[in-house]
Amino acid sequence: MAERQEFFFGRTDRPDRRSSALLVGDVLALPAVQEGAPTVLVGGPALEAGVRWVHVSDSADVARLLDGGELLLTTGAAWPTGTAALRVLVAELAAIGVSGIVIELGPRMSRVPDAVIEACAAAGLALVALAVEVKFVAVTEAVHRALIEAQTAALRERQRLHDLFTALSLRGAPADLIVSEVARALDVPVHLENLAGEVVAVEALRVPVGQALRPPGPDGGDRVPVQARGVRWGWLIAADGPPHPAGRATVLELGATALAFGCLADGEGAWTVLAHRSLIEDLLGARFAREEDVEVRLRRLGLDLAGTTGTGLVFRTDEASDRLIARARAAGLAAVGSRRGADVVLLVATGVGALSDAAVRHLSGGAPAILGPSAEGVLGLLASTRAALDLAAQPSGGDVPPVRRVADRPLERLVSALRDDRRLQAHSEQMLDPLVRHDRDRRGDLLAVLAALVAHPGNRSAAAAASHLSRSVFYQRLALIGDLLGADLDDGETLAALHLALLARRRDTAPPL
Repeated sequence: MAERQEFFFGRTDRPDRRSSALLVGDVLALPAVQEGAPTVLVGGPALEAGVRWVHVSDSADVARLLDGGELLLTTGAAWPTGTAALRVLVAELAAIGVSGIVIELGPRMSRVPDAVIEACAAAGLALVALAVEVKFVAVTEAVHRALIEAQTAALRERQRLHDLFTALSLRGAPADLIVSEVARALDVPVHLENLAGEVVAVEALRVPVGQALRPPGPDGGDRVPVQARGVRWGWLIAADGPPHPAGRATVLELGATALAFGCLADGEGAWTVLAHRSLIEDLLGARFAREEDVEVRLRRLGLDLAGTTGTGLVFRTDEASDRLIARARAAGLAAVGSRRGADVVLLVATGVGALSDAAVRHLSGGAPAILGPSAEGVLGLLASTRAALDLAAQPSGGDVPPVRRVADRPLERLVSALRDDRRLQAHSEQMLDPLVRHDRDRRGDLLAVLAALVAHPGNRSAAAAASHLSRSVFYQRLALIGDLLGADLDDGETLAALHLALLARRRDTAPPL
């Protein structure tokens, strides 16, 4: 209970704009008040004070009858006239927490005394003068009607959100979806942190991720614990923003409850898997508006690229990604990782120098590993990871070393660096189009034969074996390829160009991992 009480708004001087359905400014806009030709003498932020009730009294001792949150309607008929006494009266009203004062001017008080205006301004208390006589009972009825309507709307909205988050819980919705729904409901950025301060999920809406993850100031934003059965898993944090009909506290608590149910069902480890997987998928899919956004998310997961180099690795293993991450961190490497298809992708900050083969084998637990080149920054890490994935996707026959490096394959590295260049794709299409059409129309294998040839350029017997063809049939296929392309397959430059075209085609047509 004590931890939950950290979140609820305690009783302050007066209800604030986030915990009230009706504000002083809303009351002033009501037709019943507008008939009095209101003039705001002290406004600004004071007009955002919450109103929970309206009280009518001319007594100078009215403060003892109030509980806070009331909007006081008065003619000031029984108020003192002395400057000091007026200041004391306003101070008592401010101390009890009234939302504001509305004074109807008349014979008893033709103008609001300067002492009252100054005292209200000093206390941040809304002060309004009515130049025309109005029926206070009409104002009271209008305000109370508006409060009831707002409360009814709040109840409906609470029920709608309760149904929404209950349905998400029953369907086993992932944490990032729940966080997104909370953000959309509040219309502000929302993020979920675990107890280590790592960001599990973030919905930044229309602002940069770095700004969305900025800690809220002392007077802004809200945070609520995600906990159940005495166990706390983290915090759901919302940036400061507009009030919500159901109350910002209610929305956050409903989201936190749905997240807690997910933790009870799936275990805390599901958060870590989600955080790492979503970041890697966003990085590889280029689903980020700014490089800084991914950099901030990497840093909040413990991988800081500032002043260091990063490397993308791919492991052919059935091990869970969190075990590889744990081994990397135990070795003193900052790492983020996730399973992607049959592989595990690991991003590590390597510092100065490349990882040794022994270090890579330790990280992989003995499984085959593909190592991208060292690079700086988010875009460099993206290129390194893509290059490792490209090499991992290539068919490998014969003896394959346990650790393969993109840096040892200059053509692979070149194609990875130029993978988004349309000219490279055009080169591939132009050189290979006759073979592509032949294989498509006749269900042929010329592309596979050509791939075997460039993989074994100095050993056509090995190339034939890799193609699972006899040497005579393999040579017939080569002759047909040469005729279709009008090319000399014994020419080194021609073979290099064809090898480049094949690599580009495989990257362009490879299925997603």
